[in-house]
Amino acid sequence: MLELRGYLSKRRPPLIVLAARGTSDNAAQFGRYLLEITTGIPVSLAAPSVTTLYGAKLHLENALVVGISQSGESTDINMFLESAREQGALTVGVTNEGGSTLARLARHSVVLAAGRETSVPATKTYTGQLLAMYLLAHALGAPIELEDLERLLEWTGKALELEPRIAALAAEYASIEHAIIVGRGLDYANALEFGLKMMEACYVVAERFSGADFLHGPIALVEKTFPVFVFAPPGPTWPGTRDIVSSLGRLGARVVAITDRSNPEAASLAGDTIVIPAEVAEQTSLPIEFLTPIPYIVPAQLFTAHLARSKGLNPDQPRTLTKVTRTV
Repeated sequence: MLELRGYLSKRRPPLIVLAARGTSDNAAQFGRYLLEITTGIPVSLAAPSVTTLYGAKLHLENALVVGISQSGESTDINMFLESAREQGALTVGVTNEGGSTLARLARHSVVLAAGRETSVPATKTYTGQLLAMYLLAHALGAPIELEDLERLLEWTGKALELEPRIAALAAEYASIEHAIIVGRGLDYANALEFGLKMMEACYVVAERFSGADFLHGPIALVEKTFPVFVFAPPGPTWPGTRDIVSSLGRLGARVVAITDRSNPEAASLAGDTIVIPAEVAEQTSLPIEFLTPIPYIVPAQLFTAHLARSKGLNPDQPRTLTKVTRTV
């Protein structure tokens, strides 16, 4: 990462493109928000099929193109990265496997070193990819200090302490077949990821929305007792999220808010709450909310695992899924 930081300090890219699929694509969505907010560089999420199926040659000279893949063996991501390099882009690979094709193709590689995941659904590699996005922002000169990131270990540990409470709550929701997940800004990626895990491991049809889009029509889906899960960090997204939670309460929805002690209003408005017993992002150089995504996704992952077990399912081995998915 030091080598990459040195390179980028001399050659600031005019554009960043993030290429990923599945869980990694959700991490890329977080990266898009984080990098645009902290660096001002426009960020695009790649559509790999433009290259792999339609053969388009994108004009990516001097762009920074980042491939994100847990295994490093996603065929279309690797093909997109290889094409981008041929078009003059600086390429970076973010993967958990240092010996993977992605790591070999990229000019610079960021190896998560999270250890092999034995579960088919990716969990710790997702949090590792979020951390990699912080490090990439740091390498681009964003005002993110490594000391701030070190606090994540403490806050994530606090989130893990909630497992008994989360297991009991998941048992109360064992009968659900449909749900809505809402997040906004830096936690929108968590809404996407939480919903994906609900579909993968629990076979729950989970619709996932940005809070900004939810009120533009999807809220019409909600009726009495309908389960809605809301990421509710403090900061600039809270006023809009508060309006959503209040509206859901009037509709009689079953609202579960994931938040922390720095936002007591969220806990008072939602019917059920998962409150991390810490004030996440306190005493850092970053604005409040910036460091919430990793601590906030851990309770969602725990909820998914316990919900699957409450349904009599094995969350580690969902039907029809494999660890590595190769598409072109």
